[in-house]
Amino acid sequence: MFNLILFGPPGSGKGTQSERLVEKYGLVHLSTGNLLREEISQKTPLGLEAKSFMDKGQLVPDEVVIGMVDSYFDKHKEAKGFLFDGFPRTVAQAVALDKLLELKKTEITSVLALEVGEEELVKRLLNRGKTSGRSDDTNEEVIRKRFFVYSNETTPVAEHYKKARKFHPIKGEGTVDDIFSAISDAINKKLR
Repeated sequence: MFNLILFGPPGSGKGTQSERLVEKYGLVHLSTGNLLREEISQKTPLGLEAKSFMDKGQLVPDEVVIGMVDSYFDKHKEAKGFLFDGFPRTVAQAVALDKLLELKKTEITSVLALEVGEEELVKRLLNRGKTSGRSDDTNEEVIRKRFFVYSNETTPVAEHYKKARKFHPIKGEGTVDDIFSAISDAINKKLR
């Protein structure tokens, strides 16, 4: 099973690249944001638990998120592999994910990080904000704060996977095709 984590700050192109990766490699896209919304809409026990935290303005605890990932894995037993998007965000989540995957007799194969300079990200997000309808993409100060939070949150996660020799930076600037080609090259090396 080929399990991939795609990392990158807001505006780095994760969404665009994820769609292409899922199509090319036959991976199952696992977005924890989508999982949360799905579990809540289906009123599953985990969804109801998550909703109670969210309704209070609290973060959904790692155990609940890992529980959702676990049940998602069970629903897709025939998958060639998974593309994790937006998860893990903390070292605790990375460790919990590693343990869960070990129980499933698999592991994270590779962590690819789209690296994009802050000025390029600001430009992309302000551009996206003109059409996305997302208010957090229209304010430069908010964008820079998101970038700062992302850097602080995910740097320790990157270190976790660097120690395991699974972390690979990918230049996230250039054309969509150039970036996809660089990501595909990194994946193909792992698949050999």
